[in-house]
Amino acid sequence: MSTIHWTEDRTARSARWHSESAAPPPRRVVVADDRTTAATAHRLAREGTALLWRGDFHNARQLLSAMRRRADRRPPRRGDTPAESFHLHREARGRRARLLGRLIVLLEDDHTLALRRAPDVRQACAEAYGAPSGRTAVALTELLGVLGARQWRERGVEVPALGARIHPHYGVFSPVRGEYVDLVARAPLPASCRTAFDLGTGTGVLAAVLARRGVGHVAATDIAPRALACARDTVRRLGLGGRVEVVGPALFPEGRADLVVCNPPWLPARPTSAVEQGVYDPDGEMLHGFLNGLADHLVPGGEGWLILSDLAEHLGLRSRHELLSGIEAAGLRVVGRLDTRPRHPRARDTADPLHAARSAEVTSLWRLRRAAEVPPAARRLARPPARR
Repeated sequence: MSTIHWTEDRTARSARWHSESAAPPPRRVVVADDRTTAATAHRLAREGTALLWRGDFHNARQLLSAMRRRADRRPPRRGDTPAESFHLHREARGRRARLLGRLIVLLEDDHTLALRRAPDVRQACAEAYGAPSGRTAVALTELLGVLGARQWRERGVEVPALGARIHPHYGVFSPVRGEYVDLVARAPLPASCRTAFDLGTGTGVLAAVLARRGVGHVAATDIAPRALACARDTVRRLGLGGRVEVVGPALFPEGRADLVVCNPPWLPARPTSAVEQGVYDPDGEMLHGFLNGLADHLVPGGEGWLILSDLAEHLGLRSRHELLSGIEAAGLRVVGRLDTRPRHPRARDTADPLHAARSAEVTSLWRLRRAAEVPPAARRLARPPARR
């Protein structure tokens, strides 16, 4: 862990620095309190100075809101192409996050936040960070995310396809976009489907849906320790321990299955935080890993289900030709496809700089089999229709 240094009451002090987005420790830190104005805080943050808050907790939140309003006064530029607009949007969001992340707070040795009117953050921090390991400085924006994640975990997210609630852990992508879950709930299972793999299981929601649909044994994998812990918690809460086994860290488990399901991150870009790993995948590594390993992990007659949004295509980050070429190069053929439109509010937000792409987005479940098992006539029938 890195360390930050500052002077307070004419005494040199230091603390560990933690950032879920891997932001480097600030080189210059000054003490701020209730007398610090939003204009001063915004100016110092733009200069790269971090402000260690020592005042009232609620005043810190108000100051953060004021800094956010100042940061949002200049909208991000729009590019000449969708891909350029996407990258400009990401750059603007990154600058904004770095600026707001310079308002920091100090967690004591037991994760206590020793500020006036501060909530008890110990349980939330323990769930996100693990056991305390000394005084630690974190961005207030990150701490608020930790507290919000604790509330999500406590309340849970209703999943109609399960008739139950999923309780996502901090840093694990929440199944708030239910359309991809619904696709898995209604797609026709392969004949005599007794075994399934759920790759990149996250909360374990898709593994649970498959088990509830009658699949006898589901092996759910992930490479992230937080996701593995969350999926095991989900299996326990839903009473599916006899049907779902959580294994990892790995992409594929050992052996073969009648069905292999994968919902990889949809956009080939670099994530900037743990939660973003559910959306952004550099160079489509997980997508290609799934395609290239699928044929070796299917039993004869088995299917692979690829759940993927075409948002990357509308943004110019990946073409449909690249996707179909990757499927063919892996020795696979498409035998069917189910489509659905997104239901999240951002698809209808005309102020979003990426609105044109989001409003055209389609999420698909691609049914794949080994090419050698699909007769040529069936291949022609299963070929997806040409896109307009």
